[in-house]
Amino acid sequence: MNPARRTTQAATTALVLATAGALLSTTAPAASAATTCTSPVYKRQFFANTTFSGTPKKTDCDTAIAENWGAKAPAAGLPKDNFGVRWTVTRDFGSGGPFAFTAATQDGIRVYLDGTIKVNLWKNVTTTQKKTVNLTIPSGKHTLRVDYANLTGNANVNFAYAPRTSASVDKVKPLAPTGAALSYEKETGTATLVWEKNKEMDLTGYRVHRRAEGGSFGAKPIATTTTTSYMDTTLPLTGEKYVYEIRAYDKAGNESAGTAGLAVTTVDRVAPGVPKDLVGISSSESEGMRFGWSAVEGAVSYVMYRAPEVYKGGKYVPDTYTRLGSTTELSYRDASAVERARYFYAVTAMDAAGNESALSEAVTGRLLDDVPPPAVTGLAATPTEYGFELSWDANPAEDLTWYRLYRGAMADYDEDGVEQCYLSLVEEYLPGDSTSFTYTTTSNSYWYTALLDGERGCFLVDPIDDFGNSPFKWTGDGEAALFTELDMRPGVTTPEDSPLELTVTGAEGDEGNYLDWSWSSAAQETTGYRVHRWNPTTGAYEKIADLGSDVTDYRDTGAPRGTTSFYWVTTLAADGTESVPAGAWTVTAPAN
Repeated sequence: MNPARRTTQAATTALVLATAGALLSTTAPAASAATTCTSPVYKRQFFANTTFSGTPKKTDCDTAIAENWGAKAPAAGLPKDNFGVRWTVTRDFGSGGPFAFTAATQDGIRVYLDGTIKVNLWKNVTTTQKKTVNLTIPSGKHTLRVDYANLTGNANVNFAYAPRTSASVDKVKPLAPTGAALSYEKETGTATLVWEKNKEMDLTGYRVHRRAEGGSFGAKPIATTTTTSYMDTTLPLTGEKYVYEIRAYDKAGNESAGTAGLAVTTVDRVAPGVPKDLVGISSSESEGMRFGWSAVEGAVSYVMYRAPEVYKGGKYVPDTYTRLGSTTELSYRDASAVERARYFYAVTAMDAAGNESALSEAVTGRLLDDVPPPAVTGLAATPTEYGFELSWDANPAEDLTWYRLYRGAMADYDEDGVEQCYLSLVEEYLPGDSTSFTYTTTSNSYWYTALLDGERGCFLVDPIDDFGNSPFKWTGDGEAALFTELDMRPGVTTPEDSPLELTVTGAEGDEGNYLDWSWSSAAQETTGYRVHRWNPTTGAYEKIADLGSDVTDYRDTGAPRGTTSFYWVTTLAADGTESVPAGAWTVTAPAN
């Protein structure tokens, strides 16, 4: 505001003489309370003197202290020289912290914080004087008072206060948000959080954290916002309890403590998991068809379904499923099954809220047979240079359909001093009329592909009938054949750091073992390659072929079948020297 003003030369001269180059000041009487300004807006008072005495000539509100009146009066009824202006404001500084007060003025300015002077540039000058003061303001509400006095000449004044937001300076955490509240809409499963605006002047925003009851808040929030509300549409609708916490953070990266936890229990609209491992046992007509499955977390009951088997599209499929009944157990007995009729069965899980899972994977069943075939006898494992030759006695079961071949490792001894065999995954499925099997270390893809190195282990052959019954499946016990592999490893160790990379694939017919390599060094030229094969009789790698520099594969038709073959391939330099060899091996069973 720059209205005209007047003053007298006499008054100006008197004040200058009295101050002798320094401004005088007095404590002014209480200003008029008629004007009310809402913080952080300043209340501004204009005085016709530099001692801020008497009744202000004018009182209004000012959003910022940034004036340049030049040589004019600042308001009507005021002189152009020897006047004073006072700004006051009381505001909440939140958690406080490091602040900077910046002032620029012609002539004098004094800045008070809660009555204590912080900036003092109180003298008559002919050019604008400036000053910046760094200070720490405590948390809570504080009163700022800015007194400005002009003597003669131009009049200008600027003052601002702002938090210092450098992370190296500001170590003060913001205050935790207040007034936090939560509401939950069951129809949509949405939680809405609201809170009051933080008082921090350097506030950047808010972070919303969520945890399951009994858990902990993670380092990463679920949301970051600059507003004072958040709608969470990601709550799992599982009937579980979740807790929210809201934290404020400032420009320096300081984060406040969290609000008190806001808890909500969600509606449960999520069905439990689908039951797994459904198995059926063919039983007698008096007992019905029995089934079992694995427990499902959150389930309070299970529902059994049955569908007649029909032949469609060249295969047997279930017809329409019918609910048989429910149970709180992990098993169910179908007493209404017709003997020898074929059915598909599936089970669902039900939780306390009445949510039902999808159908499990189906199993078929007939009310006929629950007796497994007799265990295999006469099982023997003969070590060979390529693996093992397995043989066993023919099984007398009429409904035998196949065998499962297990391989295992030897472990501790039992209390009777008998060494135990721990079986792993199924290695092979063999026809029910089998009584032997040729087992090689590279032909079985389930889990075992390794070099024969004298390892001890065991095999088990488990007979399976057309109803899936087997002695090992239902008893977990059986007579295993123990073995000790032959140790086929060469007596010479292959050096490291060869410039070649070699792979070998075993022959399946008469085509021979296939060697394939790549030349991985660009710093040295080669005039060719040399192929070696391990001769266990001589105990050495012997040359079997010299090849040109443009050849990177080789068929070894001279390799014996029914053994493990080991190879080296080297590069040849111009002087005939060989590089460090690359090694690899492969296994071939005897030719049929």
